[in-house]
Amino acid sequence: MSGYYSDKLSANQLKQCYEIAPPRVKQYLEAEVNHIMQKIRPGDMVLELGCGYGRILPRLAQKAGLVMGIDLSLGSLMLGREMLSGIPNTLLLNMDAVQLAFRNRVFDRVVCIQNGISAFRVDQKDLIRESIRVAKPGGTLLFSSYSDKFWKYRLEWFQLQSEAGLLGEIDWEKTYNGVIVCKDGFKATTVRPDEFLSLTAEFDVDTQVVEVDESSLFCEISPH
Repeated sequence: MSGYYSDKLSANQLKQCYEIAPPRVKQYLEAEVNHIMQKIRPGDMVLELGCGYGRILPRLAQKAGLVMGIDLSLGSLMLGREMLSGIPNTLLLNMDAVQLAFRNRVFDRVVCIQNGISAFRVDQKDLIRESIRVAKPGGTLLFSSYSDKFWKYRLEWFQLQSEAGLLGEIDWEKTYNGVIVCKDGFKATTVRPDEFLSLTAEFDVDTQVVEVDESSLFCEISPH
């Protein structure tokens, strides 16, 4: 799926997904950013995994000392560098989230929102392990997925993206129970609370899962 975001759903196409979002979805997107902002302390080093064109980085940069965003899509990163050119404490890098080119224990906050944990199509435990590696003890990792309560709004948004040609035609026979499948191979899944807890069980961390805005589930991980 990372190839899908690099090849088809990147740069201006990705930006259009957010521009056509209906009001309830825009509320969800804003609620996720607001939740993250509450976790950032002034001067924090923050890493966003799967940043796309840097949609949320300007907000995070208002409070953090430095915000780095990584993504595999060169097109999205190029657009992001144009959009963030006037914000000196942001940096966009082409990097794989399961092979981060950072030292151990660098970041105060590691952020992966809007169901990125599913969209990357990598081993989710490896993704969390690598994120823990680069996080400072006492820092926070924030992974979000969708609340089941948000299903109809999420489905409406994906249908709008499909109608705009940003995604393939939705395969309604295979789309149910938190999973959206398109006929061009796109597939969006969901991580539920018990799955988050299972993914983090083997690590030396504290984990809690909280619901935000009846739209997001945040898995909040604190390394020891």
